[in-house]
Amino acid sequence: MIRKRQHLLAHTEPLPLRRMPFGLCNAPGTFQRCMMAIFHDMIEKTMEVFMDDFSVFGSSFSTCLTHLEKMLKRCEDTNLALNWEKSHFMVKEGIVLGHKISKSGIEVDRAKIDVIAKLPHPTTVKGVRSFLGHAGFYRRFIQNFSKIARPMTHLLEKETPFYFSKECIEAFNTLKKNLTEAPILIAPDWNEPFELMCDASDFALGAVLGQRHEGTTSGPIH
Repeated sequence: MIRKRQHLLAHTEPLPLRRMPFGLCNAPGTFQRCMMAIFHDMIEKTMEVFMDDFSVFGSSFSTCLTHLEKMLKRCEDTNLALNWEKSHFMVKEGIVLGHKISKSGIEVDRAKIDVIAKLPHPTTVKGVRSFLGHAGFYRRFIQNFSKIARPMTHLLEKETPFYFSKECIEAFNTLKKNLTEAPILIAPDWNEPFELMCDASDFALGAVLGQRHEGTTSGPIH
């Protein structure tokens, strides 16, 4: 797996090459569409792209070199400049978009989880919203996230007096505990069928997308 970060350069005459100004409100979407157009025949086959962060992957060292060569040639042809200081070559695992990616699948970033695990329980509505926002980033790893967080999300409702009850403290500690024990989500095999398991209650609903590998029980993908 090869992680790359790059800057989009626009060529106009007689001005020299320039970086796209990301202060523009539509710059991120424009950048993403440009990346999709440039690497349209490689995405999901030899690489993945999200904004200026993308990964080139392969099942072997020689395959990675082939995919990397093709990607670099495309960058040359389209005048993309790479920041080599932010590039990592031939790694077996790495942090991509806040998640740890490896051949085993997708895991939580332990550095982020360690920070969350040390947080004291919130004392304001703003603190509750902030914690749920951070924990929610990894909600795909936590079964019944909505059900567990219900006592805390109730505090975010209008005209609800703030009282961090015993139930809120239990929910807070349970979410932190589950984050530290979060499972590894397997990478999907697009040639195999998927399984969708759903459940719902009066105040929450959930679904798990899974897939069976080599006759084993269904493993979670999302």
